[in-house]
Amino acid sequence: MAQIQLPKKFVSKYPHKFAAGKRQYLRGQRILPKPITGKESLPALMDNAFLAYNAARLQEGARLFTEKMLADDSVTVGMSLAGALTPAGLGSSAVVPLIKAGFVDFIVATGANLYHDMHHAMNLPLYRGSPFVRDPELRRYGVVRIYDILLDYNDVLMRTDDILRKILVQKEFQKELGTAELHYHIGKYCAEFERQTGLRDASLLAAAYRAGVPCYTSSPGDSTIGMNMAGVELRGNKLRVNPSIDVNETTAIVLDAKLRKKKTGVVLVGGGSPKNFILQTEPQIQEVLRIKEMGHDYFLQFTDARPDTGGLSGATPSEAVSWGKVDPNQLPDAVVAYLDSTVALPLLTHYALARKRPRRLKRLYEQRPGLLKRLTVEYFRHNKDATIIK
Repeated sequence: MAQIQLPKKFVSKYPHKFAAGKRQYLRGQRILPKPITGKESLPALMDNAFLAYNAARLQEGARLFTEKMLADDSVTVGMSLAGALTPAGLGSSAVVPLIKAGFVDFIVATGANLYHDMHHAMNLPLYRGSPFVRDPELRRYGVVRIYDILLDYNDVLMRTDDILRKILVQKEFQKELGTAELHYHIGKYCAEFERQTGLRDASLLAAAYRAGVPCYTSSPGDSTIGMNMAGVELRGNKLRVNPSIDVNETTAIVLDAKLRKKKTGVVLVGGGSPKNFILQTEPQIQEVLRIKEMGHDYFLQFTDARPDTGGLSGATPSEAVSWGKVDPNQLPDAVVAYLDSTVALPLLTHYALARKRPRRLKRLYEQRPGLLKRLTVEYFRHNKDATIIK
């Protein structure tokens, strides 16, 4: 075989000004990963081998979350949760550890995620199954299917509903409230159910209750919690959920951080209504309260939707800039990984817990009255013509 000598050093054949221009593009991490041995830690594997396509976006998102959002205690981190995550076990496996570590300060979730979370607190089992079973047969046997998750209709769903209705008629619920207070009180019962069953850290709501992490839902009637609230209202129950309380409280959380010259970040797990609800805190500040602001500083989203069909409308980072949801100066700190949340969220959680020490809990739930008072003061300060409606 003929021996061919490689050049000692690559020399550009182009004029200097073109070579200088190329350098701005050819300065990222070189793609030449070490062979995988099977002995690597997960974060080391992600740093070494997740180098392109959505694997690279996931690695970038994990580093954004860990190195910037969790850099210190100053960044306020909100998380939205959409899709059937708690039935799949993502509440206990991923969200609860993030809450306990102080990596999530407030949550906006679908009501369904919070309802199905209660099964785990009550030690009512859900099982792995198959998406290819016969649904008429499941219906005949009283088995409910969430894709490949199977649960008993009577022993899980109906028992959860029975206990939930007993909770909702208790004294602390007999008033108008926002969903953070609603879920805080339900979380208190979930924490007690965990104590009774011995299943510590099974429930997202119980963990949020203990950590003072407020949990909101953007559509209170769109879940079995909302269905049961409507059911007991027919019996004269005085519980009323006011969505305006949620809009003002979540906005107050973000505004307080910005007024203290701190940063905010959002982790959007899936899309749907929770995604927009957590993002709209910034347009609420700018458009409705008329307070000058730029948008969230950090943006991380896991989604399988597309913007061109409307499924991701208003929520790509660049498009969100036009709404004031994301600070245009912070677009390099915005990552979208087009990836199944059930894959991405456990990897993100492991990466963050391996790379970062726990943060001090902000306990924003207890701070809500003070935050809302500050929001009100700022509203009137920036809206001189506003008068109190009597």
